[in-house]
Amino acid sequence: MTSDNTPIKPWIRTILPEISPPSLKDNTADVDRLIRGIKKSLKTEKVEIAFSQIREIPRILTQNKYHVKVALYETDGVWRLIDLFSPDTEHHIYGVSIDLGSSTVVVRLINLDSGAAVDEFSFHNPQIQIGPDILTRIHYAAREGGLKELKDLLVERINKEIIQLAGKHGITPNSIVGMAVAGNTTMTHLFLGLDPYRICREPYIPVVNRLDILKAFQLEIIINPQAPVLVFPNIGSYFGGDLIAGILSSGMSHKNQVSFLIDVGTNAEVVIGNNDWMMACAGAAGPALEGGVAGMGMMAGPGVIDKVVIDPETLAFDIRTIGGLLPIGICGSGLIDLVAQLFLSGMIDLRGKFVRNRCMDRLTDIDEIRQLVIVYPEDSGTGRALCLSQPDIDALIRSKAAMYTILTTISNTVSIPFTEIETFYVAGTFGTYIDPRSAIVIGMIPDRPLETYVPLGNTSLEGATMALVSCSARDEIFQIRDKITYIELNVNQEFMNLFSAAKFIPHTDKALFPSVRVKEYGR
Repeated sequence: MTSDNTPIKPWIRTILPEISPPSLKDNTADVDRLIRGIKKSLKTEKVEIAFSQIREIPRILTQNKYHVKVALYETDGVWRLIDLFSPDTEHHIYGVSIDLGSSTVVVRLINLDSGAAVDEFSFHNPQIQIGPDILTRIHYAAREGGLKELKDLLVERINKEIIQLAGKHGITPNSIVGMAVAGNTTMTHLFLGLDPYRICREPYIPVVNRLDILKAFQLEIIINPQAPVLVFPNIGSYFGGDLIAGILSSGMSHKNQVSFLIDVGTNAEVVIGNNDWMMACAGAAGPALEGGVAGMGMMAGPGVIDKVVIDPETLAFDIRTIGGLLPIGICGSGLIDLVAQLFLSGMIDLRGKFVRNRCMDRLTDIDEIRQLVIVYPEDSGTGRALCLSQPDIDALIRSKAAMYTILTTISNTVSIPFTEIETFYVAGTFGTYIDPRSAIVIGMIPDRPLETYVPLGNTSLEGATMALVSCSARDEIFQIRDKITYIELNVNQEFMNLFSAAKFIPHTDKALFPSVRVKEYGR
């Protein structure tokens, strides 16, 4: 069922058609007999069977005495055959939805008969061994054999995870009869084996923005060879299918009220709009906010700092780690917390610079770089001190300034102030773990009531799942794509002016952040 309690209409399904065995009185050909049964069962006149599937149909029908379960999928009103199964051995059909992240890939196994998620697994994108960032991979793809290597690394790992998930639940890969994939434009290209060369070069165009339904065998995915693969479309080089999946998942395209969707990953990507219109933009604000720039920055995991509180009077640090283990690093939400607490306790000033008389003996110089000891060696899970450097803070301030400026620029473009936005949806791991109050303190997001910010989790995966199990959700992703207007920040002069003003904590214009009241500690 959908959120409004209307039944979900699947576009991948199984049926048990009535197929009468051949006789002298009815000597219709086996394939024609099958098509006739399908048409009657689905009440349709449009059924297609690929020539490559025809050879096996007589054998399967005869073995099962013309009583078979038929898996099909629908596109453009035409039902197409995926496979025939014995009704005695194949109890359910399954699908796989994939969030194709540049850092992390998530695979979810779904029971397509019920629409329920069975299991999911995430893993580091194996392309990281070629390059941690998208640009490096684009350059590598231009080498002889580079594109194939990048594609093979990803596809082989996805196949491995699918086989393991299927085995864990006693499912044959052949009974996985559908897949939906959502990723940014470059990741989609690398998954498909398409050359991403021009994505990062003028005039910044992809090979393709919208594909027809593909088949699993065309992509070397080890599920049912005829399984349909839905690859989410792109808007352009910097706005991919993962954001369209996010819009679908958020439901913002169904609402009269104007809302924001914020997704922070490799880049910060932002959408504003409602059921009538949408505008989007993207910018480089992601890595520092993910904790990827700080010297002790890490992706979220056991022992990683995700919450920091500093007593403004005693300056004692209360540090929380994932799993309650000794700290080994800090993730994006922890870094934002830390810098917000340093500011509120007077240990850094509005420029993000360390205040010596507040930092006292925690402040040190390592290799001529000013550092603040966050965790002493004896309290660290690494046996070494965990430090925050001045360049780390500077990088975070640039990222938070970019984030706030992206939001401001797109808000100004549509002439809708932040005060008129009822909901800010925050997607991804970043949205799940971020403390909106800390983000407001450092000036990364607008100073709005905390309930205005709604974390959504992995909207790319959720949107891919929705499109895999629902015909209306699948069709909606293309409606969303056609509704979006994309603005390019690289040529926006207002963006650069606003960016300079935002490189302070919380901002040069304190009136924009009335709730951030800071005690002066003799700075």
